[in-house]
Amino acid sequence: MLTKKQYELLLFINERLKETGVSPSFDEMKEALNLKSKSGIHRLITALEERGFIKRLAHRARALEVVKLPDTMASSMSAPSRAPTAANAPQNSSHSAHAANDDNAVTVSVMGRIAAGTPIEALQEEVNKISVPIEMMRSGDHYALEVHGDSMIDAGIFDGDTAVIQSGATAENGEIIVALVEGHEATLKRLRRKGEMIALEAANPAYETRIFRADQVRVQGRLVGLMRKY
Repeated sequence: MLTKKQYELLLFINERLKETGVSPSFDEMKEALNLKSKSGIHRLITALEERGFIKRLAHRARALEVVKLPDTMASSMSAPSRAPTAANAPQNSSHSAHAANDDNAVTVSVMGRIAAGTPIEALQEEVNKISVPIEMMRSGDHYALEVHGDSMIDAGIFDGDTAVIQSGATAENGEIIVALVEGHEATLKRLRRKGEMIALEAANPAYETRIFRADQVRVQGRLVGLMRKY
Protein backbone atom coordinates (compact mmCIF):
# COMPACT_ATOMS: atom_id res chain seq x y z
CA MET A 1 0.00 0.00 0.00
CA LEU A 2 1.35 3.39 -1.00
CA THR A 3 0.31 6.75 0.34
CA LYS A 4 -0.97 9.23 -2.22
CA LYS A 5 2.28 11.23 -2.25
CA GLN A 6 4.40 8.08 -2.54
CA TYR A 7 2.31 6.97 -5.48
CA GLU A 8 2.50 10.39 -7.15
CA LEU A 9 6.29 10.49 -6.82
CA LEU A 10 6.68 6.94 -8.15
CA LEU A 11 4.49 7.80 -11.13
CA PHE A 12 6.42 11.02 -11.80
CA ILE A 13 9.80 9.26 -11.66
CA ASN A 14 8.56 6.44 -13.90
CA GLU A 15 7.12 8.83 -16.51
CA ARG A 16 10.28 10.97 -16.54
CA LEU A 17 12.49 7.90 -17.00
CA LYS A 18 10.30 6.77 -19.89
CA GLU A 19 10.47 10.20 -21.54
CA THR A 20 14.12 11.12 -21.03
CA GLY A 21 15.94 8.14 -19.57
CA VAL A 22 17.14 10.41 -16.74
CA SER A 23 15.78 10.64 -13.20
CA PRO A 24 14.22 13.97 -12.23
CA SER A 25 16.10 16.19 -9.80
CA PHE A 26 14.97 16.74 -6.22
CA ASP A 27 13.89 20.25 -7.20
CA GLU A 28 11.78 18.87 -10.05
CA MET A 29 10.21 16.29 -7.75
CA LYS A 30 9.51 18.93 -5.12
CA GLU A 31 7.82 21.16 -7.68
CA ALA A 32 5.83 18.30 -9.23
CA LEU A 33 4.44 17.23 -5.85
CA ASN A 34 4.01 20.80 -4.60
CA LEU A 35 6.13 20.19 -1.51
CA LYS A 36 7.90 22.93 0.40
CA SER A 37 11.21 21.18 1.08
CA LYS A 38 13.55 18.59 -0.36
CA SER A 39 13.48 16.72 2.94
CA GLY A 40 9.93 15.64 2.14
CA ILE A 41 11.14 14.22 -1.18
CA HIS A 42 14.01 12.45 0.57
CA ARG A 43 11.55 10.74 2.95
CA LEU A 44 9.33 9.65 0.06
CA ILE A 45 12.25 8.25 -1.93
CA THR A 46 13.52 6.36 1.11
CA ALA A 47 10.04 4.93 1.68
CA LEU A 48 9.75 3.78 -1.93
CA GLU A 49 13.23 2.28 -1.83
CA GLU A 50 12.64 0.37 1.40
CA ARG A 51 9.38 -1.01 0.05
CA GLY A 52 11.06 -2.26 -3.12
CA PHE A 53 9.52 0.10 -5.70
CA ILE A 54 12.70 1.98 -6.66
CA LYS A 55 16.44 1.44 -6.42
CA ARG A 56 19.26 3.97 -6.22
CA LEU A 57 22.08 3.18 -8.63
CA ALA A 58 25.49 3.32 -7.00
CA HIS A 59 28.12 5.88 -8.03
CA ARG A 60 25.72 7.84 -10.20
CA ALA A 61 24.15 11.11 -9.18
CA ARG A 62 20.38 11.41 -9.59
CA ALA A 63 20.22 7.78 -10.69
CA LEU A 64 17.00 6.00 -9.78
CA GLU A 65 15.54 2.85 -11.25
CA VAL A 66 11.87 1.89 -10.98
CA VAL A 67 11.88 -1.75 -9.92
CA LYS A 68 8.14 -2.35 -9.87
CA LEU A 69 4.81 -0.56 -9.94
CA PRO A 70 1.78 -1.20 -7.70
CA ASP A 71 -0.78 -3.68 -8.97
CA THR A 72 -3.58 -1.24 -8.21
CA MET A 73 -2.14 1.94 -9.70
CA ALA A 74 -5.41 3.03 -11.26
CA SER A 75 -7.39 2.77 -8.07
CA SER A 76 -4.77 4.11 -5.69
CA MET A 77 -4.87 7.62 -7.12
CA SER A 78 -8.64 7.86 -6.91
CA ALA A 79 -8.82 6.50 -3.39
CA PRO A 80 -8.67 9.23 -0.75
CA SER A 81 -5.70 9.19 1.55
CA ARG A 82 -6.63 8.67 5.18
CA ALA A 83 -4.77 8.79 8.42
CA PRO A 84 -3.98 5.40 9.85
CA THR A 85 -5.44 4.71 13.20
CA ALA A 86 -4.05 1.24 13.71
CA ALA A 87 -1.98 3.27 14.92
CA ASN A 88 -5.24 4.23 16.81
CA ALA A 89 -5.78 0.68 17.84
CA PRO A 90 -9.02 -0.46 19.44
CA GLN A 91 -9.60 1.46 22.61
CA ASN A 92 -11.74 -0.98 24.57
CA SER A 93 -10.99 -4.49 25.62
CA SER A 94 -14.09 -5.95 23.97
CA HIS A 95 -12.38 -5.35 20.64
CA SER A 96 -8.68 -5.64 21.40
CA ALA A 97 -8.43 -8.89 23.34
CA HIS A 98 -10.80 -11.82 23.83
CA ALA A 99 -10.39 -15.12 25.58
CA ALA A 100 -9.12 -17.80 23.23
CA ASN A 101 -9.98 -21.49 23.43
CA ASP A 102 -6.67 -22.06 25.20
CA ASP A 103 -6.73 -20.86 28.83
CA ASN A 104 -3.14 -19.68 28.38
CA ALA A 105 -3.86 -17.41 25.40
CA VAL A 106 -6.00 -14.46 24.38
CA THR A 107 -7.24 -13.38 20.96
CA VAL A 108 -5.89 -10.06 19.68
CA SER A 109 -7.03 -8.05 16.66
CA VAL A 110 -4.54 -7.62 13.81
CA MET A 111 -5.07 -4.05 12.59
CA GLY A 112 -3.01 -4.00 9.39
CA ARG A 113 0.62 -3.64 8.36
CA ILE A 114 3.38 -1.41 9.65
CA ALA A 115 6.88 -0.74 8.35
CA ALA A 116 9.92 -1.56 10.44
CA GLY A 117 11.61 1.45 8.88
CA THR A 118 10.28 4.37 6.92
CA PRO A 119 6.63 4.94 7.77
CA ILE A 120 3.99 2.97 5.96
CA GLU A 121 0.30 3.72 5.99
CA ALA A 122 -1.39 1.47 8.54
CA LEU A 123 -4.91 0.16 8.22
CA GLN A 124 -7.83 1.24 10.33
CA GLU A 125 -9.93 -1.90 10.24
CA GLU A 126 -9.34 -5.28 11.80
CA VAL A 127 -7.94 -7.62 9.14
CA ASN A 128 -7.39 -10.75 11.21
CA LYS A 129 -7.16 -12.15 14.71
CA ILE A 130 -4.31 -14.03 16.35
CA SER A 131 -4.00 -16.04 19.54
CA VAL A 132 -1.31 -14.56 21.82
CA PRO A 133 0.22 -16.28 24.88
CA ILE A 134 -1.15 -14.60 27.97
CA GLU A 135 2.32 -14.18 29.49
CA MET A 136 3.19 -11.88 26.58
CA MET A 137 0.41 -9.46 27.50
CA ARG A 138 0.64 -6.51 29.85
CA SER A 139 -2.06 -4.36 31.41
CA GLY A 140 -4.58 -2.50 29.26
CA ASP A 141 -5.56 -2.95 25.62
CA HIS A 142 -3.46 -4.65 22.97
CA TYR A 143 -3.47 -4.99 19.20
CA ALA A 144 -1.21 -6.50 16.57
CA LEU A 145 0.39 -5.32 13.33
CA GLU A 146 2.07 -7.27 10.54
CA VAL A 147 5.67 -6.12 10.09
CA HIS A 148 6.91 -5.09 6.66
CA GLY A 149 10.60 -4.37 6.06
CA ASP A 150 14.01 -5.18 7.51
CA SER A 151 15.20 -2.06 9.28
CA MET A 152 14.64 -3.54 12.77
CA ILE A 153 16.37 -6.87 12.11
CA ASP A 154 19.14 -6.24 14.66
CA ALA A 155 16.40 -6.02 17.29
CA GLY A 156 15.16 -9.43 16.17
CA ILE A 157 12.18 -8.05 14.22
CA PHE A 158 11.88 -9.52 10.73
CA ASP A 159 9.73 -8.97 7.67
CA GLY A 160 6.54 -10.99 8.08
CA ASP A 161 6.57 -11.01 11.89
CA THR A 162 3.45 -9.97 13.78
CA ALA A 163 4.14 -7.31 16.39
CA VAL A 164 2.03 -7.39 19.55
CA ILE A 165 1.49 -3.83 20.78
CA GLN A 166 0.33 -2.51 24.14
CA SER A 167 -1.85 0.51 23.40
CA GLY A 168 -0.73 3.76 24.99
CA ALA A 169 0.39 7.31 24.39
CA THR A 170 3.62 7.20 26.43
CA ALA A 171 6.85 5.20 26.33
CA GLU A 172 10.23 5.11 28.01
CA ASN A 173 13.38 6.20 26.24
CA GLY A 174 14.82 3.26 24.31
CA GLU A 175 11.57 1.33 23.94
CA ILE A 176 10.37 0.13 20.53
CA ILE A 177 7.15 1.92 19.73
CA VAL A 178 4.47 2.44 17.13
CA ALA A 179 4.96 6.10 16.23
CA LEU A 180 2.48 8.17 14.28
CA VAL A 181 4.63 10.58 12.26
CA GLU A 182 3.26 13.96 11.22
CA GLY A 183 -0.28 12.75 11.77
CA HIS A 184 -0.65 10.35 8.85
CA GLU A 185 1.88 7.52 8.77
CA ALA A 186 2.96 4.91 11.28
CA THR A 187 6.30 3.24 11.84
CA LEU A 188 7.86 0.74 14.25
CA LYS A 189 11.09 2.24 15.60
CA ARG A 190 13.12 2.70 18.78
CA LEU A 191 12.33 5.90 20.64
CA ARG A 192 15.14 8.27 21.65
CA ARG A 193 14.39 11.67 23.15
CA LYS A 194 16.99 14.35 22.49
CA GLY A 195 15.92 17.50 24.31
CA GLU A 196 12.98 18.97 22.41
CA MET A 197 13.50 16.52 19.54
CA ILE A 198 12.60 12.87 19.05
CA ALA A 199 14.78 10.38 17.19
CA LEU A 200 13.25 7.27 15.64
CA GLU A 201 16.08 4.77 15.42
CA ALA A 202 16.34 1.80 13.09
CA ALA A 203 18.06 -1.39 14.22
CA ASN A 204 19.89 -1.91 10.94
CA PRO A 205 22.96 0.14 9.93
CA ALA A 206 21.61 0.41 6.37
CA TYR A 207 18.91 2.80 7.59
CA GLU A 208 19.38 6.27 9.00
CA THR A 209 18.00 7.61 12.27
CA ARG A 210 15.27 10.16 11.60
CA ILE A 211 14.84 13.24 13.79
CA PHE A 212 11.56 15.06 14.37
CA ARG A 213 10.19 17.80 16.57
CA ALA A 214 8.32 16.38 19.54
CA ASP A 215 5.02 17.70 18.17
CA GLN A 216 5.50 15.71 14.95
CA VAL A 217 5.50 12.31 16.65
CA ARG A 218 2.76 10.62 18.70
CA VAL A 219 3.34 7.38 20.56
CA GLN A 220 0.57 4.90 19.70
CA GLY A 221 1.79 1.89 21.64
CA ARG A 222 4.77 -0.13 22.83
CA LEU A 223 6.08 -3.42 21.45
CA VAL A 224 5.56 -6.21 23.96
CA GLY A 225 6.05 -9.31 21.84
CA LEU A 226 6.47 -10.90 18.41
CA MET A 227 4.70 -13.76 16.68
CA ARG A 228 6.49 -15.58 13.85
CA LYS A 229 5.51 -18.34 11.43
CA TYR A 230 8.11 -20.79 10.14
